[in-house]
Amino acid sequence: MCASKNYKETSIGELNRSKILNAAEKEFALHGFKGARVQQIADRAELPKTNVLYYFKSKESLYLALLEDILRLWNSRFDEATVGDDPAEVLAHYIADKMEISRCRPDASKMFALEIINGAPNLNKFFKDQHASWMAGRVDVIKQWIDQGKLVATDPHYLLFNIWATSQHYADFSIQINELRGKPMTQTDFSEATNNLVKLILTGCGLSVPTEFE
Repeated sequence: MCASKNYKETSIGELNRSKILNAAEKEFALHGFKGARVQQIADRAELPKTNVLYYFKSKESLYLALLEDILRLWNSRFDEATVGDDPAEVLAHYIADKMEISRCRPDASKMFALEIINGAPNLNKFFKDQHASWMAGRVDVIKQWIDQGKLVATDPHYLLFNIWATSQHYADFSIQINELRGKPMTQTDFSEATNNLVKLILTGCGLSVPTEFE
């Protein structure tokens, strides 16, 4: 089950908001920001267009809410990492979390990829104010792990870029993967791919692979 696929639903309002966000995620992944239409989102959510605009005042606010949500979701596990933590455990679970998001919310990843490919025109302020600050903090933790001899010397930026590229590939290029494999990936396939990726990244950093990923 993809527990992360649905947003929290505890009231009619939150249920409607969940329907809108899930529908918008699909429409933006298919058509991008410019091509998606509020009416299409409303139709997919099976709600009146006025309901969509009640919860989200514009297409722009809905789009940004989704982009910021996927960034928070991607970053959540690594947000809590400290210098005192075991880098093998932290990185292994960070990779696993990102792979699970690629499995459960591929449209969110595709939507984000389209935004970046187009120059991130809707994320400039977010990148400067929040994402860049998050990145600086995480790079500092990795540098301190290196200084303490917990992992081999490597460029922290490239390490994170490689984790993002390899894990998000399973969402952004799912059609290619399915075609080349001759069948869609199952949950078991994702587990095997996750373990393989964890081993590749961690051994490249001179780290031992946690037992649960062997």
